Amino acid sequence: MHTLDTSITVAPKSDFRPGPAPMLTWIGTDRFVVDDTYQREIGKRGRQNINHIAENFDWSKFAPVIVAPVEGGKYAIVDGQHRTIAAMLRGLEEVPCQIVQADRAQQAAAYAAVNGNVTKTTAQQLFHAKLAAGHEDARELHEVCGAAGVKIVRRSVSLANMAVGETQAVGALTRCLKVYGRDTLITALQCITETADGNAGFVRATIIEGYCQALHGTPWVDQGETLLRAMDDFCIVDVWGEVTDGRDNIFPATVRHLVTERVRQHLERRLQEPGHNAVDPVRTTAAHLH
Repeated sequence: MHTLDTSITVAPKSDFRPGPAPMLTWIGTDRFVVDDTYQREIGKRGRQNINHIAENFDWSKFAPVIVAPVEGGKYAIVDGQHRTIAAMLRGLEEVPCQIVQADRAQQAAAYAAVNGNVTKTTAQQLFHAKLAAGHEDARELHEVCGAAGVKIVRRSVSLANMAVGETQAVGALTRCLKVYGRDTLITALQCITETADGNAGFVRATIIEGYCQALHGTPWVDQGETLLRAMDDFCIVDVWGEVTDGRDNIFPATVRHLVTERVRQHLERRLQEPGHNAVDPVRTTAAHLH
C-alpha cells in the first residue's frame, strides 16, 4: 500500500469554487424521484446491471447515492439510480446518500460529469482485482499463465516495450481457457514464450486464439519438447507481417484464421521430418505437467 501523492500531476489553475459542502445521510427510498430530462432511460443493459447488483448486493460495493433536494420534500437522484433500485429489490427502505445543493441545470451538469469523467478500468485491472478478491476463474487463469511463463500486465504497455511473456490479452486468455481448456492454452502459450527468442510482444489475442485453434484436439498437444522444438523456427514476426501487411481494417477473425493455418502448415511439415521424436524431460508442455 502507499499514501496518496499529488505530485503525479499538476495543480489546478482555475479558481476554487466547489459550491456548498454536501451532507451525508441515510434517506428513505420512497422520497426519491428521477428527472427524465437528463437521466437516461433504463434499458436492457441497465436492467441486467440492476439484477447483477441485487443478486450480489454488498454494502462494501455500494457507493453513496448522489441526490439533490427538490420541491415536496423529495430528492432527485443525480447518480445511483441502478444501485438504489437494486437495494429496493432487496427490501431495503433506506440508502446512504450524498446531498448536494443544485438546481436542475446543475443536477444535469453533475450527472454528465459523474458519468462522463470516469477513469476507465481496463480488463487487466479488473482481472487483478478479481484475483486479489479470490475469484476462482481469475485464480485458474493466473495458474495457467504462470505455468506458461505469461504475465498479465496491470497497465497498458506498447507492444514494442513488452518483455517476454507479458500480455494485455485478458479477454482472449479467458475465452481460450473456457473453450479449449487448460492443457491446450498452456501449450499454446509455451509455443510463444518458450520458442525462438521468447517472442516478446506477441502474446496477442489473435495469436493466442490462432495457436489454440491449431493445436486443440491434435496429437501435437502431447508432444512436449518435440512440439516446442518444431516451433523454434516458426517466425511469428514474419507470419504476422504476411497476415496483416497491406490489409486495412482486417477483421480479428481473419487474422486468427490465417495464423491457425500457418501454424498447422508449419507443424505438418516440420513434424514429418526425421529427428523430431525425442522428448526432453526437462522442457515439457502442459500435457507433461500433470
